Amino acid sequence: MNGRNMKRTFTLLSTCLLCAFAASAQQQRKGSSILEIIDITDGSRKTVKEFPYIIEAPNWTPDGKWLIYNSRGRLYKISPDRGGDPVEIDTGFADRCNNDHVLSADGRQIAISHVSREDNRSRIYTLPFEGGEPTLVTPEAPSYLHGWSPDMRRLAYCANRGGNYDVYTIPAKGGTEKRLTTTEGLDDGPEYSPDGRFIWFNSVRSGLMQIWRMRTDGSKQTQMTFHDDRNSWFAHLSPDGKQVVYIAYRKGDVDPGAHPADKNVELWLMPSTGGAPRLLAELFGGQGTINVNSWAPDSRRLAFVSYRKD
Repeated sequence: MNGRNMKRTFTLLSTCLLCAFAASAQQQRKGSSILEIIDITDGSRKTVKEFPYIIEAPNWTPDGKWLIYNSRGRLYKISPDRGGDPVEIDTGFADRCNNDHVLSADGRQIAISHVSREDNRSRIYTLPFEGGEPTLVTPEAPSYLHGWSPDMRRLAYCANRGGNYDVYTIPAKGGTEKRLTTTEGLDDGPEYSPDGRFIWFNSVRSGLMQIWRMRTDGSKQTQMTFHDDRNSWFAHLSPDGKQVVYIAYRKGDVDPGAHPADKNVELWLMPSTGGAPRLLAELFGGQGTINVNSWAPDSRRLAFVSYRKD
């Protein structure tokens, strides 16, 4: 095996190890979680609630009333204003939900990635926001959800088909999936822009993980971040479409194709038109901090999770 293939194999293996068993791995992680909100205008941070166990990946509902997060294979909702006791969302048989969950634009549905017990592979399902039995969308696996189109017609996700992780889309009600990226190496984290014109994603094709953007048909793939000392993951667009937040690991702390937990990481903010990003926050986190879009409807605040090892 030559060096290039060895590197590609290692990257894919790292992704498999970090993603395929996300729900069970979360159960084994030890530590405390702090659900926080940050105001992008002044950088002020507010703690919603501290948990003596691991929670991950908050979504802000379109009406602003709830933050949705996953913990120990299940989904929960909590008030971003009052905190209080979390309320479990009934996900039926899906009791191994990982940190890939997204809300529909009207807030009536949730799409999830659930790791089946039969083959320990992630597939995508949808269910009502109020809870209910999930409906399978992607029979093929592994599939890791990240985006839902503004018109609610399609889902975007990362999937391994034939040995390479690429970006795909599929009708939200199921059907034929469409492959959008073909570059060797990991392409991950696809998310639609609020106007439905673009899909943002992260790719390791340049050597480091960077943020990219493409048309929804896969054309005009354009690099948007150019860090030479950081690996950038999971671009999330504000509801007004003007800002993008992403998480970054320092070069050398992780393999470019890995996004592990329990690392010193940063949140960066940049204009959606491109340009120089600015550092928004430094924290102890990584996997679970901001895997999915967590912007408030006001496009001023966003939620994230930081961690503390006990």
